[in-house]
Amino acid sequence: MIRFVPNALTIFRILLTPVFLILAMFVHTQTALYWAWIIFVVAAITDWLDGLIARRHNIITNFGKIWDPLADKIIVLAALAALTWSAPFKLHWFIFAVISIREIAVTIMREIYIRRQIVVAADKWGKLKTVLQMVGIILCLGFWAIGYTPVHIILGSKVWFWIVALVTVLSGINYLYIDKNKAKPLTAKEGSL
Repeated sequence: MIRFVPNALTIFRILLTPVFLILAMFVHTQTALYWAWIIFVVAAITDWLDGLIARRHNIITNFGKIWDPLADKIIVLAALAALTWSAPFKLHWFIFAVISIREIAVTIMREIYIRRQIVVAADKWGKLKTVLQMVGIILCLGFWAIGYTPVHIILGSKVWFWIVALVTVLSGINYLYIDKNKAKPLTAKEGSL
């Protein structure tokens, strides 16, 4: 039974994404924004939880290898889209473009490595990128949900996400230079890349 839990959590996270987008970008009420924030936090927790379960029980499935990292990126990009194209944050479109291109490129490269039965563990740049993205998104969505978006919060979010974009580029470049010491045989779900 436990072996099905990581994939179930991944599917749940994928199903949450359109609900999140509708609430964050189209409903335009504080209640909807509050629920969008909760959905994102729940998605982040399920990402951590399915990775924990997969590692502890050494669960690897073809579905999980493809859809788990994709589900993570879909929900993050959905949140960034909401923060980019909806008031009040209106992040610069270039930030969204840089992060999207990096995530798509790394997902493709990761799939190539997986097909070679190699997994590359998350390095410090990949982990930093993930932490900065999640903290920034959760805080921005939280401020938005409670209706507290003064100028200094908006400005701070813009600076934060320019830093996230820079770290994202660095983590993507670093991923291109994988040496044999970083690569190892595929055994279980690794951390976010």
